[in-house]
Amino acid sequence: MLRRFLIFLFALAIASLALVWLLLQGSLPAYEGKHPLAGLHGTVAAERDALGSVTLRADNRSDLARSLGFIHAQERFFEMDLLRRQAAGELAELFGAAALPADRRNRAHRMRARVHAMLAELPDDQRDLLAAYRDGVNQGLDSLRVRPFGYLLTQTTPHPWRSEDSLLVVIAMYMTLQEASIDRELGLSVMHAALPESAYRFLVASGGEWDAPLNGKNFKWPPYPAMTDIDLRTLDQHLIQDIDFEETPAAGSNSFAVAGALATGGALVANDLHLPLQTPSLWFRTRLIYPDPAQPHQTIDINGVSLPGTPAIVVGANRHIAWGFTNAYGDFADWVRITLDPADASRYYNHGEWKTISTQQETLRVNGAPDETLEIHETEWGPILARDHDGTPLALAWAAHRPGAVNLDLIKLERTTSADQAATIAQKAGIPAQNFIVGDRKGNIAWTIGGRIPARIGNYDFSLPANWGRQPIGWDGWLAHTHYPLIKNPPGMRLWNGNSRMIDGNLLDRLGDGGYELGARSKQIRDQLHARDHFSPADLLAIQLDSRALLLTRWKHLLEQTLQNAPSTAAWRVEIEQALRDWDGQASPHSVAYRIVRDFRHEVMRRALSGFTAMIKLKFPAFMLPRLSQAEHAVWKLIEQQPPHLLPPGNDNWNGLLAACAEHIAKQMQAQSGGIAARSWGEQNTAEIRHPLSRALPAWIAKWLDMPADPLPGDHHMPRVQVKSFGASLRFVIIPGKEESGIFHMPGGQSGHPLSPYYGSGHHDWVTGNSSAFLPGSPERTLQLYPTNIIPHP
Repeated sequence: MLRRFLIFLFALAIASLALVWLLLQGSLPAYEGKHPLAGLHGTVAAERDALGSVTLRADNRSDLARSLGFIHAQERFFEMDLLRRQAAGELAELFGAAALPADRRNRAHRMRARVHAMLAELPDDQRDLLAAYRDGVNQGLDSLRVRPFGYLLTQTTPHPWRSEDSLLVVIAMYMTLQEASIDRELGLSVMHAALPESAYRFLVASGGEWDAPLNGKNFKWPPYPAMTDIDLRTLDQHLIQDIDFEETPAAGSNSFAVAGALATGGALVANDLHLPLQTPSLWFRTRLIYPDPAQPHQTIDINGVSLPGTPAIVVGANRHIAWGFTNAYGDFADWVRITLDPADASRYYNHGEWKTISTQQETLRVNGAPDETLEIHETEWGPILARDHDGTPLALAWAAHRPGAVNLDLIKLERTTSADQAATIAQKAGIPAQNFIVGDRKGNIAWTIGGRIPARIGNYDFSLPANWGRQPIGWDGWLAHTHYPLIKNPPGMRLWNGNSRMIDGNLLDRLGDGGYELGARSKQIRDQLHARDHFSPADLLAIQLDSRALLLTRWKHLLEQTLQNAPSTAAWRVEIEQALRDWDGQASPHSVAYRIVRDFRHEVMRRALSGFTAMIKLKFPAFMLPRLSQAEHAVWKLIEQQPPHLLPPGNDNWNGLLAACAEHIAKQMQAQSGGIAARSWGEQNTAEIRHPLSRALPAWIAKWLDMPADPLPGDHHMPRVQVKSFGASLRFVIIPGKEESGIFHMPGGQSGHPLSPYYGSGHHDWVTGNSSAFLPGSPERTLQLYPTNIIPHP
């Protein structure tokens, strides 16, 4: 009986695996053959190369949009669905109550209602393109024999795609790229209320010696506050306990270009987009080929990546221009202090009038649990989403909320032939504000801000909440594109950006400071660009892959000086000194020295800022230090000048603080298996590039869905930005008109289906930095999409 029972269990397991395999097979995309697609005007060829890169050939742009929707849905519908649900606050409908905190936060923006209004305002041709894409998506989804496996696992059914869902996908990018800056302003307001003005300005200044602007000078970091303003030694030492300091990479990118005179005629453009990493990739390798409607005998050939959920190429090249983006980190949102009527809390004050707060009811659908009702209160400036340090309600005025925040103007880049034209198109595009760097085949290069910038009126500090109802301040629509900053063909024939400040003066005042990155990465790129007089694509790739730890060089010297003051017989000192001998100046996976210096810097910054944080927590116990991307300047000034009154309590002098930091990180490493010698950077910086569902699955299945756990080179303050699950979501180098010589990398792969031959395709080249081709290779599989009123030839 036992033998029969075991045989039965074995047969049941085999049958279950077979059923799972059959279900997964049923949801595989169609890669070959012929398939009808209603609404097409002509036949469309969908070719795939060895990596699954898709080339679509059609007779018009509408057929391309419809066909791209079909392809996106078959390969990536689940991921598209997550993006629209993230923006709309509808994730709990898939994932249950665990997703409610995210839904409550995002639904408060009421983005589905907002994009519905935005859709109605789009030009007819853009709405038609979205409708064609929508219909293609729904036909692609319906043609799968089994729904995508994400819905099998969540036991849900996918909802059809709507035109406004494509706008929600763009809104999801607004959230990814700008929410950190929005939250930062709340933290700054608490700091401003708790600290003397001199201390506040010392901690939150916008730049210093590491700046690398395109135009303008380095800022001068303000002096540290005087003892008459603040004395941290008076604090209780116990307040310092459990205070942390975070310096994680933020959504951003590198982009740089050299003019044609420094290349081979055409400009040379490089871009790597730094975002959270997952499998499949956020992006989709896409090539679109169709006749130019303005010149019937000419062909538009655009290569790059599309964002599944939208019908546009986001970054790439069209044989005439190549372009890329980096997050601008200007200030594109304001918190507005609301004065409530003391006699009626449903009213707020606005320049002599008491206006009624609008109340909206939103229903959060929850998988496996009762629905939840969310009540949202809105003013004419935006929804009330927070309270200021003194309890005053705060409404959020955000570019993403405003009419016109999203449009499809970016598609006009497909037919653009010059850097000048491209810059103007980018300035008018309805996207999150980005640094836009473009080059053309004639050798011209340009930088501007692409996307939406609010036109502010009145004199107020953008970085702190302000009362718009009592002062003549606020927003007056969008900034006219003619007022955008623009740099064309600079004298040095080079452009660069790593999310740091690009300009100064009045133009910078219009952008504000949303938390510009420390300029170390931009400076490293700039200096390499100026070290050569001629460039090939391989030269720019080398800059993208540069993992030299130039920022940490002075920290290594500081650590070595600190060790000299430690007891020579201390075991921890001996082990660190031995480990530092492998220092090669790189964030290399094998390097123990890099990890030690990095940890030492982080611990010094944490302790140096802990006294300021503790003083704020005296007044606001729940306070957490916001992301201070320029804190390197403040901490280094403290180390150099060693003001006694700014020592956190528990330290006799600054040299003692440094020694305590070195001993602390040493003993942490010694306590782990293998001691300090086993603590390589690769041990800590091991890839965690995962499928969205893998965390909810058994480890052996999750391992099948996730990318390999490779030790990775690179880090935060260097061109090769790379930590466990964050880094370059793509890399490319292009000479427009010579795309055949271009280079492209993308992690996570092309397909979202684990049985697809393109699941994880190209990921190895991304890890190793191999020079894989920008253009798709020879087609290996072709799917012919044909109108339903035409019978295709056999």
